[in-house]
Amino acid sequence: MTPIVWLTRLLVGAYPHWQGCAPSARQRIYFANHTSHLDTIVIWASLPPALRAHVRPVAAKDYWETGIRRRIAVDELHAVLVDRRRTEHANPLDPLREALAQGDSLIIFPEGTRRPQPLPSPFKSGIWRLMREFPSVELIPVYIENLHRAMPKGVLIPVPTVCSVRFGAPLEHTPEDLKDDFLNRARDAVISLANA
Repeated sequence: MTPIVWLTRLLVGAYPHWQGCAPSARQRIYFANHTSHLDTIVIWASLPPALRAHVRPVAAKDYWETGIRRRIAVDELHAVLVDRRRTEHANPLDPLREALAQGDSLIIFPEGTRRPQPLPSPFKSGIWRLMREFPSVELIPVYIENLHRAMPKGVLIPVPTVCSVRFGAPLEHTPEDLKDDFLNRARDAVISLANA
């Protein structure tokens, strides 16, 4: 067990519950609610060790690119760092497309930012765009329970608590899915795990 996994389990548990699927080396996008800076680490740490090398969390470059955060994100998690500012010459989804094209799986948070609430806010369209471009990638909803209490916005040191990570059934999809319908179904899939 790596130090980061050991520390995560010690502080917040990060106990995985595979309710609608089993761990698999198949290429996937794990998409989850976003309540804490620990979300990325918690999902990654809850995966079996054999999968972690090919599952890359997506994280905001402006937060994770310096100091100890960069060491965790880049050296330990092999994260895809994303510049959230869209410019004329750069699209925030490009690093995700590159990772998927290389065969990696991703961990993403479709809300786009953290929210100190148990249920996710409406999803942004990035996951829909990736689904259309990579239709063979399996989409796995994930619900992180109780983590918003361990490290909400503004807190630097996590408060020890117990959280669980629920992995749901693959979300059915086709490239023809309309954006709003797909985003609502994806969000509902995460919400359904909150009550499971």
